[in-house]
Amino acid sequence: MTEHLTLPIDDESAERMRAGGLRLGLVDTSDVGAFGQWLEADSRGFHQPRPSAESLTAQVRGLADRRTTGVYDDSAADSASPVATVSSWPARLTLPGGTDTAAWAISAVTVASTHRRRGIASAMLTAELRTAQRLGVAVAILTVSEATIYGRFGFAPAAFAADWTIDTRKAKWAGPAASGRVHMLPLERARDDGRAIIERIRSATPGEIDLRGHLWERLFGLSGDPDRAKTLRAVRYDDADGVPQGFAVYSFKQPSEDFSAQALNLEYLATATDDAYAGLWRYLLEIDLVSTVTAPLRRVDEPVVWQLTDVRSAKKADEQDHLWTRILDVKAALEARRYRAPGAIALEVSDPLGFAGGRFLLDVSASGTAVVSPLDGEAPHGAAAVALGVGELSALYLGGVSAAVLARAGRITELRAGSADAVDAVFRTAVAPWLSIWF
Repeated sequence: MTEHLTLPIDDESAERMRAGGLRLGLVDTSDVGAFGQWLEADSRGFHQPRPSAESLTAQVRGLADRRTTGVYDDSAADSASPVATVSSWPARLTLPGGTDTAAWAISAVTVASTHRRRGIASAMLTAELRTAQRLGVAVAILTVSEATIYGRFGFAPAAFAADWTIDTRKAKWAGPAASGRVHMLPLERARDDGRAIIERIRSATPGEIDLRGHLWERLFGLSGDPDRAKTLRAVRYDDADGVPQGFAVYSFKQPSEDFSAQALNLEYLATATDDAYAGLWRYLLEIDLVSTVTAPLRRVDEPVVWQLTDVRSAKKADEQDHLWTRILDVKAALEARRYRAPGAIALEVSDPLGFAGGRFLLDVSASGTAVVSPLDGEAPHGAAAVALGVGELSALYLGGVSAAVLARAGRITELRAGSADAVDAVFRTAVAPWLSIWF
């Protein structure tokens, strides 16, 4: 799918920028000079160091398949550099029940401090949503550095993550003995072998997206900052039959003069089986000269806690929103996922931006598949009925947010008593949604 690269810029947002003396336009990612300036502006927007020439070369190569947009001020001293950036691409988003759907992934949203409060972020984001709609994509997604920006555009947190710290001096392994073995690998080999593993496991967790190109290479330090790869180590887990079932990428940091008290940072862990999960976690926790294992951006309900003799040796910190979703087409989005129980739910959805508002009837069969139809008149007898904003519906979409909690918070209105519980019975998932990367 390459249509996203050639679709013209959104006229409405472009006109808003022209009225403010600015220019919204696509960046030709084959133009190394122009794309390089955009990448430098992106780094500047996140207060990151200027990328090295080697890093720029890697990013130009790895990000060329994204729709790249900039806002330019032709009156600025450096008019060739954008004052705002955004990047987007079509991704596959895993949904409850092991299905997936096309999603519009939005990243690299920055506005220069010299151009704040001029409506630039609003113009860029609404342009992205209209572009996704023109491409027929039902859901937009993003990971955010600031949680106060995106709610007004209909986004809401749908998957959460947490950082874990495990004191290996207290933690003794109490989990099952793994059947296979762990192999040390060069990063390039881990990248190549990991592809088949990650493809097998992506469908198991709502909220995951397909990892390819720059996102995949970045996990192994092979795209972006070339110095990062020097600090990384990789291992692969093979089961008793010699079949690769998981891999881990990690690094070390010596926090003090005590060489025997180093910290291991788990950069990424992917496992296709419980056996591989146990094998790799035990390996990581029992490495010599390590007193602490840190594991950022992991599940909020990480099973390893229950595989330790001392549950207090594992501390969960910084649990927070991670993946935000935004439904653009209620029928297509809700019909794409599977549901935990049958039921009929009348949905009165408000959307100030006009993409997804309306009255709908969600009818879920005993098999977990759904049909969504327009609703005229009263909800059918026996159906649950709720009124909610598109943000609240987007929060519920992956099954990790409770409708009952949102109702208690005043974010959902029950039009019939008990409807929030009925929504939870249909929407909630046994597996908490989770996204294992930033994008």
